[in-house]
Amino acid sequence: MRTSADTKTYLPNQSTRDQVAKIIDFMAARERAGHEPPEPRYFLAGAEAGDMVELTPDVHAMLRQIIDAIGRGQAVTIAPTNHILTTQEAADILGVSRPTVIKLLDGGEIPFEKVRTHRRIRLGDLLEYRENRRAAQYAALAATAEDEPADPDELHEFLREARRTVSERRRRTS
Repeated sequence: MRTSADTKTYLPNQSTRDQVAKIIDFMAARERAGHEPPEPRYFLAGAEAGDMVELTPDVHAMLRQIIDAIGRGQAVTIAPTNHILTTQEAADILGVSRPTVIKLLDGGEIPFEKVRTHRRIRLGDLLEYRENRRAAQYAALAATAEDEPADPDELHEFLREARRTVSERRRRTS
């Protein structure tokens, strides 16, 4: 279970953005140079000689994502999450209501296990569903963009019809 003490949001300030810019420049220069070792290795170093620890590729990817976001001036929130989620925790991650998550589970869109009367969702399954849903949404947007009219009045009508369609779909799934 998460507590507010575990969640931390980092807001970028000018000093942080300057340091992040140096890190981004360093990383970009290494990538442009193209002479990385066969297996990239990343280290976190302290002030003393020999004071360092090697980072795993996963930890490096997490730090890179944080640094990239702060470099763009975005805030970053880190919040621990259990690997097995309740329906409410899953709803919070997806940004939907708990009843919507239950419909997705009962509809077979997200795998789950039942512990007595409670549904439990593996975090990995939920994140996979979220990524698949996003990919489908982007594909639908791309397909829609190909069909959209150039005339402003036609575009307005086109968007109005698209909103109606989305609204009808939501009503059917709710």
